[in-house]
Amino acid sequence: MALPDDLRELYQQVILDHSRSPRNQGRFSADSCIHVHGDNPSCGDEIDLYVRFNDDGSIRELKFEGQGCAISQASASMMTEKIQGLSQEQIVGLIQDLKHTVLGQVPILKPETLGELQLLEGVQKFPQRVRCALLSWNALEQAMKIKANRAD
Repeated sequence: MALPDDLRELYQQVILDHSRSPRNQGRFSADSCIHVHGDNPSCGDEIDLYVRFNDDGSIRELKFEGQGCAISQASASMMTEKIQGLSQEQIVGLIQDLKHTVLGQVPILKPETLGELQLLEGVQKFPQRVRCALLSWNALEQAMKIKANRAD
């Protein structure tokens, strides 16, 4: 689905805002969190994700550090704002919907569930940027798997 001009402009503004002023940037000490490093060798984007989980698997707090294109950094910033405090089930659904959205597929949940993340839909027009948009989300999935394995 093509973005109307007003949404395309909003998309650009939101991406630039988050990439210039990333939210939740930083790190936690290694012994107080799960740390995951992700990279995209095709373009050089990198992210270090630091996640503190609650006992029930929900995310208490997360931060990131990274370098790369505006899309990868903005997506990470937007992710940190959206998922804090969500249950594990909600996070899994959100990740699936975001992936569907950036790949040009129909989301499973209601589009408004994504909120501002829905603006990443514009990435589907640039297939080489899909990996950029999903880099932090893939790192989050990895952190959730590490947490689940530690719980066993």
